[in-house]
Amino acid sequence: MKVKLSKAVKMFFGNSSLEMVYFEAIANALDADANKISIKIFTQAYNQPETLKVEIEDNGIGFTDERFSKFCNLFDVEESSHKGLGRLVYLCYFGKILVQSYFNNDFCRNFEFSNDFDEKSTVVKSPSTINGTKFSMSNYVLSRLGQYNYIQPKYLKSRILEEFYPRLYQLKQENKEITITINLEIENQLITETLSTNDIPNLEKIELDYSVSAFDKIYLYYSIEASNEPSIITAISVDNRSQKIEIIAKENIPLGYKMIFLLYSDWFIGKVDHARQNLDISESDMQQIKYIFRNKVSQLISEKIPKIAESNKKVKISLISRYPHLNGYFEENCIGFSSRAELLKRAQDKFFKAQRDILDANSLTEEQYSKALELSSRTLTEYILFRQLSIENLKKINNKSLESDIHSLIIPMKQEFTKDDFSKDLYRNNAWILDDKYMTYSSILSDKEMTDVVRVITEGEIIEKDNDRPDIAIVFSNDPNKDKVVDVVIVELKKKGLTHNDNMKVITQLETRARRLMKYYKNKIQRIWFYGIIEFNDEIELALMGEYTELYSTGKMFYKETTVAIQKDPKITLPVGIFIMDLNSLINDADARNSTFLNIIKNKILQSQS
Repeated sequence: MKVKLSKAVKMFFGNSSLEMVYFEAIANALDADANKISIKIFTQAYNQPETLKVEIEDNGIGFTDERFSKFCNLFDVEESSHKGLGRLVYLCYFGKILVQSYFNNDFCRNFEFSNDFDEKSTVVKSPSTINGTKFSMSNYVLSRLGQYNYIQPKYLKSRILEEFYPRLYQLKQENKEITITINLEIENQLITETLSTNDIPNLEKIELDYSVSAFDKIYLYYSIEASNEPSIITAISVDNRSQKIEIIAKENIPLGYKMIFLLYSDWFIGKVDHARQNLDISESDMQQIKYIFRNKVSQLISEKIPKIAESNKKVKISLISRYPHLNGYFEENCIGFSSRAELLKRAQDKFFKAQRDILDANSLTEEQYSKALELSSRTLTEYILFRQLSIENLKKINNKSLESDIHSLIIPMKQEFTKDDFSKDLYRNNAWILDDKYMTYSSILSDKEMTDVVRVITEGEIIEKDNDRPDIAIVFSNDPNKDKVVDVVIVELKKKGLTHNDNMKVITQLETRARRLMKYYKNKIQRIWFYGIIEFNDEIELALMGEYTELYSTGKMFYKETTVAIQKDPKITLPVGIFIMDLNSLINDADARNSTFLNIIKNKILQSQS
């Protein structure tokens, strides 16, 4: 050979797998008109790859002078369906390959194929009248097998069938019987599997209403039959070999059926890389082919297996119920076949595109105006669903959760939000969990120093640094037509699982925050609310019942108005209202409010589907 083999192997087969050794040998055997192929695998144990040996034997025409000459020269091929590189894959896994080949019913050729192959062979007269070739591979070069499946006969039978289904089906149509036997000898056991063209069912043929070029049609060959060993092959036939295309997600493969779907077209000839590992088809063409392929396959399965169609209807209802804002954007023929994640992504992409088209329009026609109204309602639905997801995450909070976990689910820590960025922060700021009215804020400060809180309240007044940190501070502008005074909400959070004393400290913290803010009362602040959110128990509830008034909630919430001294001499006190709320009540109240909107949407959509 005129190239350095070790470099060529790494260049073309750097991402190969051991099963490609069998595929290459079978392809060559079929090219040599063999009808019997034997694969024998020997190893002492699965964890001893250094003992692995493989013998692959066929009864083809053998290495004639012409075929040996082509073997010695890479890329020496006569058809675009052949790549002329496949034999290099042997050297990815074995350091020594001995070849013994009988040809012309009178000669035997022997040579060793390795990285030092010198293009020489020994040819002697042979009394054998049976042609054929035997590859004996040893000196396994890797430290492990990669997968034990690569030497398992049952797995290899399945993979060989997948790889060569188009070729074997064609040979069956020509009334040629091909038998491939796979043997594994390991730990004094012999495991055998046999694959024959007689095992291949007849396929139905239909022409798809789609052409990849002006002249090349696409045909689908398929079979759907009941089986105790369910399987599915979805592939493109390229050069009489299969290139698997996943158009049905593993999670959706129907049980109890053996199914085959093969796409054929002259346009596919040669459209694979030199190592036959990747299709040489543009992404846009591939996406279109997959779309047409999946639609036809889903249609056929639904027609042939009615229970699948019924099941898919339930999946559709489930998707619309969970994601009502994407109703109408789900690809009907893909429901129950594509993965749920892929369905959602494609529907979401279509939704975003529709939004973008409307937003980019300079002016709206009546049709676009109606579309804009529809998209607005879908966007609101999407936001309500997001809110519900946030609530579900809060419900997962337990005694092992940190206070920061609760805090960040409501409002991310160390952040400051302003009304000018309201739309941008909509999916980051969950102040509505406290109460929907708190979404009309001017500013929200999460775990920020009191210095920052006062700066916002006084609109930049310089004060002495105060590094005290309220958990959440929400500032509301008052009527802009009047003096600029604000309303303020201060929230303190406590994690679950704290002691009674640790929970009750929240009251002291709230009173401390009150003193720091009350100096601005009447001047810059007109009203202040203080919230303590803790985990309730009987002891906490009993302690609050003496001084606090219980308020309406799905759980427990208590309120007390007290006075806080903000100056010693002369003594000045001001009234302060304090709410103490159970963490579970906070979550359940938010859930009740949001679920009202969510149920209205779901019921409306389900009514439209019935």
